[in-house]
Amino acid sequence: MRVGDLGRLALIAVAAVLGACSTLPGLGGQDPIRISELVEQGDPARRASQRLLVEGLEADIAGAQARAKGRYERAIQIDPTNPYAYLTVARFEVDRRNADQARAFLDQTYALFDAEGGMPPRVEAHFIGLESAVAAIAGDRTAAARGFEQARRLAPGVWGDAYLTAEELL
Repeated sequence: MRVGDLGRLALIAVAAVLGACSTLPGLGGQDPIRISELVEQGDPARRASQRLLVEGLEADIAGAQARAKGRYERAIQIDPTNPYAYLTVARFEVDRRNADQARAFLDQTYALFDAEGGMPPRVEAHFIGLESAVAAIAGDRTAAARGFEQARRLAPGVWGDAYLTAEELL
């Protein structure tokens, strides 16, 4: 084995250790956000919007797709600046394999978080995972695999199966 090969192996080993540590509590890994945690935060419009998202996710879990979609749409009407509403609808559209719609909602999610000072770390895994799901639906397997791996590292308990359920977001 050459010296250069040893250096590459050392870098791979360090990357593997750091990747494993990033998923351990207290070492960089965080539980991803749940919408139900947010219902008491923000102004009255934001709180009302978040409550509608919770109702929508509950309907989604129960299989009441039309009711879920109606609650999500109403959440956006009440607070069109709520990035969590767009993230939730993006998940809904991914579930229906509507890549273009999901992409548009993810773009809006990003823009709204950017306007608020950046994406919170606890949202990152969901955003990356949903972007990866959009890539998978669109047929870009390389980008999807890369993104799903990153989402898994950030939130293995949720993204270990490369899928975000309504229950996991609730």
